[in-house]
Order: sequence, then C-alpha cells, then structure tokens
Amino acid sequence: MTVPQNITILGATGSIGRSTLDVVARHPDRFRVFALTAQTNAAELLAACRAHRPRFAVIGDEHGAAGITKALRQGGIDTEVLAGPRALETVASHPETDTVMAAIVGAAGLASSVAAARAGKKVLLANKEALVMAGPVFMRAVGEGGATLLPIDSEHNAVFQCLPGRFGEGLPECGVRRVILTGSGGPFRTRPLAELARVTPDEACAHPIWSMGRKISVDSATMMNKALEIIEAHWLFGAPPEAIDVLVHPQSVVHSMVEYADGSVLAQLGNPDMRTPIAHALAYPERIGAGVAALDLARIGSLTFEPPDFERFRALRLAYDVLREGGTAPAVFNAANEVAVAAFLAGGLAFPAITDIIEAALERVPAAPVTTLDDVLAADACARAAAVAAVEHRSRRSA
Repeated sequence: MTVPQNITILGATGSIGRSTLDVVARHPDRFRVFALTAQTNAAELLAACRAHRPRFAVIGDEHGAAGITKALRQGGIDTEVLAGPRALETVASHPETDTVMAAIVGAAGLASSVAAARAGKKVLLANKEALVMAGPVFMRAVGEGGATLLPIDSEHNAVFQCLPGRFGEGLPECGVRRVILTGSGGPFRTRPLAELARVTPDEACAHPIWSMGRKISVDSATMMNKALEIIEAHWLFGAPPEAIDVLVHPQSVVHSMVEYADGSVLAQLGNPDMRTPIAHALAYPERIGAGVAALDLARIGSLTFEPPDFERFRALRLAYDVLREGGTAPAVFNAANEVAVAAFLAGGLAFPAITDIIEAALERVPAAPVTTLDDVLAADACARAAAVAAVEHRSRRSA
C-alpha cells in the first residue's frame, strides 16, 4: 500500500478549496488532509476541520483562532489552530506537508505559495497571481527548492496535458509553435458596449458556465482572468508573448490547445468542472476519478470559437503590453485590478471603469526590475495606492 499524501489546502473555503476537499474525500487511501486555511470564513473552516480532522488549521486573526479551537476541543478534535499570514507560510512549508494546493485568491496568496516552492513541495498552483506578480522570484524558488509545479487553472492544466514533456524544456525544442488559451467570454460577450456602464455586480458574477467566487467572476466578465493567464502561461511554459493566443469559446468544453510545428493541434476537452484539473494534479502522473460526469459531445452538438474583441476586453491588450515591459509591470497590473474589482463589487465604480483604473495605475507607477519578493511587494503597495487614488478621483468627479 502507498503512503497517503499529506495535503495542505491554502484557501480551503473558496471554490477551489472546496472542490479539492471533494476529490480528496473520494480517495482516502491516497490523500490525507494535513492543514486547512481560511482568511475570515471561520464557520466553514470549522466544519471542514470537523469533517477532515487536519493536523493544523489557519485563520486570519487570533480571535477567530480562539473560537475555532474552543469549538474543536468541545468536539474532541485536537487540530492545532494558528492565525495570521506567517502561519500560512508555516503550514505550506511544514516538513510533513507533501502537497500544497495554493488556492488563496490574489496577492494574499503570494508569500505562502513561494514558501511552499522554496520548501520543495508538490505545488498545485491555483493562485495565478503568484506567477503574474512575481514570475522570476517564484520560478527561481521552484528551481532552487526542487519543487514540483503543477497548474490548476483549467487552461494551463489543459496546456500541460497537451505538451509532450515537463516544464523547462522550451517550446521550440518540443516542436510547439504556440499555446492557445480558451475563454468563455463571460456574461457580457454580446452585450452592447453602451450598456456595460449599467452592469451590476450581481450580473457580473452570474457566469454562464462556471461557478466561481465573486472576484474571479468579475475577472471573467472583463476577461482579466485570461489576461492574467497570458502572463502565467509565459512563466509556466517559457512561451514568449507572440506564442500565446486567446480564443473565445463560449461552451467552455475545450479548455485550451497546443499547436505544433507540423500543423497538429492537440486540445484537452472536458465538462467545465474544476475537479478535473484538481484530480489530474493531485494524482499526477496517474489518473483518478474526480466525480465529474462523462463528456457527451453528441448532446453538446457543436463547439464554436471566435477571436476576442480587444475593444470590449481591453485587459487582454494590456496583458501583452505589461508582459513585454516586464519587471514590476505585471504586479502593478494585478494590484490595480484587485482594487478596481473591489470598488466595483462595493458599488463605487462602474463596470467599464475597472480597466480605466488599471490603465491609470500603469501610467502612474513605472516598472522597475524584480530581484526579490520585496521588489514585488513594494510595487504592489504603490499600485494599490495609485488605484485607490484613481477610484476616489473618479468618485469625486461623478458626485
């Protein structure tokens, strides 16, 4: 019998975290939950601890940790509850952790993802911002720590499945001409541009295919998620900007494609369910059941593709710009988006203005070289301040 992998799930109460727990629970002989983390959702973290009995749990503050500890002790569960950002790094790099699901959304997940890589863990990367913000630092940590890096984003996982070898071989050496990322186009793919200023947060979060958190849903509606994935693909696969393309594919069945020098195109297809890439990465290089229904192409009938509208989805153009600029530009790009999306969800910003705020921050915060994580964090802080100022300025103008 094989020894079960000890799994640490960073962001256990988010959509990726919940899907990971679902897959893990289907294979108790293979996986054991070692640590679970959440920022503020104490109730769901407590329920997950009761169900999976991890060695550690991490919550954002000491008050929440005390409450969870008391409830677990009353139930006879001896999970050790920690608090704060440093605790995330502790469980991510713990000697008994084998595999880390890095699923904390946004810049908040950067330090713990880097810690897991430096500690040589099997890192299942769902936190795309780690590569977008700190690509050189993160990939250096992977190399120096001897970590195994496996992508969880459905698009990058699909590309990985369509490549002939592991990371680092170089696309031309593998005979690869380009990587083609697919995206649904979100809920406003055909909405007249003039109507987008009236879009509400609930409308933006109502994705036609995927069930995701609110921030990621808004990113899908602006196609910022695909913009971030362009940058992520560059670091994961060593692909230059001109070798990364995007296609709008409303059915979300073809998750991405790889085009080879001989004209062949390999695609990975599946139902739109994140448990598929999660199960693939958890068991890699083996295959296990994920609880996902079989794909019925006869029922689907047809698959369609179209080029993205760069006027509608301005974030895509910006992604290529910041990727070519390099340095801290991608970190500024990501940070400004997080601020703008938060403002939109709070009702303080119109939907089309999300990209305006990103453009303003890129203009105000010049790109600088990236050598250490501190360089990235400094750029992130400057970008957030610039984006907040741009949001406030826009709010005063409209008052």
